[in-house]
Amino acid sequence: MRYTWLAAILLMLIPTVGEAQMSGMIRPYEAKPLPPVNLQNSGRIFDLMRAGQLYLSLADAIALALENNLDIELERYLPRIAQTDIQRAQGGGLLRGLSLLVNEPPPGIGGPSGPLLTTLTASSTPAAPVNTNFSDVALITQQQNNLAVTGALPLSTGPSIPQYDPTISGSLNWAHESTPEYNPLITGSSNWLLSNNFNGNVGWTQGFSTGAQVSMTFDNTRLTSNAARYTYNPILNSSLAFTVTQPLLRGFGVELNRRYIHIAKNNAKIAELVFRQQAIDTVAGIARLYTDLVSLNEDVKVKRESLKLAERLYEDNKNKVDQGSLAPIELTRAQAQVAATRQALISAEGLVEQQELIVKTAITRGGLANPAIRAARVIATDTLADPGSEPARPVEDLIADALRSRSDLAQGGIQVQNSEIALKGSHNALRPELDVVGSVQNGGISGDINPIAAAQTPGAALYPGSYGTALGQIFKNNFPTYMVGLQLNLPLRNRVAQADAVRDELQVRQTQIRRQQLEDQVRLEVADASVALQQARAAYDAAVQSRKLQEQSVEVEQVTFDVGLATNYLVIQYQTYLAQARSTEVAAKGAYAKAKVALDRATASTLEVNRVSVEEARDGLVSRPSPRNPHP
Repeated sequence: MRYTWLAAILLMLIPTVGEAQMSGMIRPYEAKPLPPVNLQNSGRIFDLMRAGQLYLSLADAIALALENNLDIELERYLPRIAQTDIQRAQGGGLLRGLSLLVNEPPPGIGGPSGPLLTTLTASSTPAAPVNTNFSDVALITQQQNNLAVTGALPLSTGPSIPQYDPTISGSLNWAHESTPEYNPLITGSSNWLLSNNFNGNVGWTQGFSTGAQVSMTFDNTRLTSNAARYTYNPILNSSLAFTVTQPLLRGFGVELNRRYIHIAKNNAKIAELVFRQQAIDTVAGIARLYTDLVSLNEDVKVKRESLKLAERLYEDNKNKVDQGSLAPIELTRAQAQVAATRQALISAEGLVEQQELIVKTAITRGGLANPAIRAARVIATDTLADPGSEPARPVEDLIADALRSRSDLAQGGIQVQNSEIALKGSHNALRPELDVVGSVQNGGISGDINPIAAAQTPGAALYPGSYGTALGQIFKNNFPTYMVGLQLNLPLRNRVAQADAVRDELQVRQTQIRRQQLEDQVRLEVADASVALQQARAAYDAAVQSRKLQEQSVEVEQVTFDVGLATNYLVIQYQTYLAQARSTEVAAKGAYAKAKVALDRATASTLEVNRVSVEEARDGLVSRPSPRNPHP
């Protein structure tokens, strides 16, 4: 057939395939579908609500955080993003990198910048101002940690990476040409030469790990004209060529050209470790916020007890004033004490409500968008356990656990490995470019014999026939062409590559130093958390002893006052001291619980202590059941 060669090209470009095969062919040119972001709360939070109150234990708060906390949800995407970099590197692309920022829940009302639980009754005439620190953004804003040790500026890219994904290119062209002929004897045409040119080309290129680039080109041309002296009309001309370019110096080596694949796979490990660190920080933050909520609730109970004492003193003084056995000024003093204590209670209740808002935001996806959740009061069902008498573990053992288990430290070490892998590319870029190039080409020609030309030149038409004749010449190697050579590119001073190599090596040294700083910081955190835990236990013991002594003092002073041997002022003062002691005990118990949380986080045992698995955190499906009928 006249256009057999054109049909062959079309079959190569558009093969006849089934629907499933066509779907497979289209898939590389479409992005994989992703589910939309889920901003709905899990059903657990509604299971825990009853009559407008949210009954919450620490285990429930942690489970809700694992299911709903947006910091964890954000980091769930990081391992999947890392997988896209692996796919990109396997195709021969540069890496886009990962964000190594980890978010912690906000400090809350009981955080370092929040109001101390003991300041509301710190004087003999307590002044309980409304807490304005809550408006400080630091108390309600997430804290952010950057786990990167490689610095903000990346290393140089080094020699280019081969494109591992093969690429097929093709073209079909048709052209009609009309050319005036100044010498008709050459073509045998009249005053002008008319030609129709069909051209079909297919190309294929692919890179390999050695640095080699392989290309194939398959060219086909069909030319018809009014030339009387052409041997063939139409003329079918085809050629098939293979070219291989292999670097010998710069860009040579499997490990060198697969360096981004190694780095991308290391980044996938880093992403998993960063997610684990996010889970640890979130669980530790929820435990801290819950502890502060319980402490604030306990402090409300202390303020209520203090108000009862003040009101009882006021009633006693009122009776004595009515009986004429006490000066009226003492009633005024007792009434002022009641007002000040009531103000302290109002402020303490406000702190609880503010802390509840922070807790509900941390354990939900929509924050306070749901009116039912926003209006619900949180009922903490757990209490703060008294510090036990368990002996403290040696600091050396705690540090050894941390160095072995800390996710941030492990991922920092992998970052150092990645920097050292990338440095190999910087060193290789110093080498000259020396490539060996080889090419093999076969050609073929055929066509319909031009009777006029055949008569003028007998025997000139050696290969008459169709497109199959030209293809047969190619595959029979009738007209072979071979070529091999060397290509050299030799920079005479090479200052750019030298500067990049030295700078990259200096940046790797900085990365190693930052990794060591991180390790030193881990040792410091563990040692500091251990000391803080011991101090918190000692402070709690002292607070308990102080509270007991103040209770005895109030009892003695009240008896003394009842028999007329003490003044009303002293009774008020000792009641204030007792309120202070009780608040201090609550604060000390909460401080111990938070010190334990801090030590667990420093030693990377937070998940194990709270019986949480990384798989549960990753999937957002917590196995522990949620109660349908929580008890108040």
